[in-house]
Amino acid sequence: MAPIAIKIEDLAKRYRIGSQMASYKTFREAITETAMAPFKRFGAIRAARKGEGDDENTLWALDGLNLEIPVGEPVAIIGPNGAGKSTLLKILSRITKPTRGRVELRGRVGSLLEVGTGFHPELTGRENIFLNGAILGMRRAEIIRKFDEIVAFAEVDRFIDTPVKHYSSGMYVRLAFAVAAHLEPEILLIDEVLAVGDAQFQKKCMGKMGEVGRDGRTVLFVSHNMTAVKALCNQAVLLRDGKLAAMGDTIDVVKEYQRQTSMGGSAERQWKAEHAPGNKLARLRAVRVRDQSGNISADIDSQQPFSIEIDFENLSQNTLLGTSIVLHNDEGECVLSTISNNDGEWHGKMRPSGRFRSVCEFPANLFPDGPLFVSVLVWGDHYKWGFQEDEVVRVHIHETDGAVRGDFLKRMAGVVRPALPWSSRPLHESQSEKVPVR
Repeated sequence: MAPIAIKIEDLAKRYRIGSQMASYKTFREAITETAMAPFKRFGAIRAARKGEGDDENTLWALDGLNLEIPVGEPVAIIGPNGAGKSTLLKILSRITKPTRGRVELRGRVGSLLEVGTGFHPELTGRENIFLNGAILGMRRAEIIRKFDEIVAFAEVDRFIDTPVKHYSSGMYVRLAFAVAAHLEPEILLIDEVLAVGDAQFQKKCMGKMGEVGRDGRTVLFVSHNMTAVKALCNQAVLLRDGKLAAMGDTIDVVKEYQRQTSMGGSAERQWKAEHAPGNKLARLRAVRVRDQSGNISADIDSQQPFSIEIDFENLSQNTLLGTSIVLHNDEGECVLSTISNNDGEWHGKMRPSGRFRSVCEFPANLFPDGPLFVSVLVWGDHYKWGFQEDEVVRVHIHETDGAVRGDFLKRMAGVVRPALPWSSRPLHESQSEKVPVR
């Protein structure tokens, strides 16, 4: 049996929603609180085991999780939003403490959970490389040996002696990933931070992650990209509502996740003003799918058109706003993206404050059978800012009479499946191409 790199026993993490802001304390109160902390923590653990203190403001991000990850195994952590994936990585990285349970980590841990995790903005790229190496417990000689390789991978050699607070987000993530992957931690934790990089950088990172796995180091990879998950990981863990839903061969676990996902989801999602995603300039208020008859429906006949509506609110006067839609299939592949730049009425024009509705129409016979997951973006000021909500609604495309595929019963390949015109006619011998005989 392979040795265990990560052992998790009855792991749970409880959050309080809308907790009050901390007030100022006197020095005497601070001393008393510090002295009582061990006893309070013991009491909190006992209460958590009994479920005491739970109410509508209690959220269990993880609840009784048990896992064993063997040494040298690249393992994917998958699941819907809110399943507890990022919370698990934060506990393993010692960013946050569990409410109950225990974790055993055997080896140095490197993590890339957010852009520039562990970087000090006032330090240069060079100084941050040495700082991160020291945090990982590496000797200076080890860091020096890897230094040139890190800088070359990150492609920031011209800016290596510039404070990282002046880096763009792309430079930040390139250097952060290079440090995490090259300083040789025995356990590497990676959240879906790589999504901010460009396509070439993502491909480069995927290659490096595969190399790390082949070197016998343990990798935990959180991603919604099922294609990357299946390419990089032999084993996968499926989380749902903070609990272990499945674990095993990646192909089997991904199929189970896709089965559960296709059963869930809806054709409409709405938010109240106080809970609506967004920022101080705009908020997303609703997303819905309508069929050809105008009814809200997630089930769409492939031979009929449908539309997706985005309701959003402009919170300030005279703002340039636009919307985008990204569709993913059940393999995690991006099927299509579209942007509201051909909105002749409002694109490039200042909008007054108030609510707006953008509608995108999709033609018939465009998508193959299966679910499509709809992510929505709202952006403004010529793309200088924006926010995104992933997988807010679901569309399930189905074919009722096989008019397009005919007697071909298998699933057609490709992310789109348009009904293209075909024709054929007989050719006489004089019209056919003369094929040279060799």
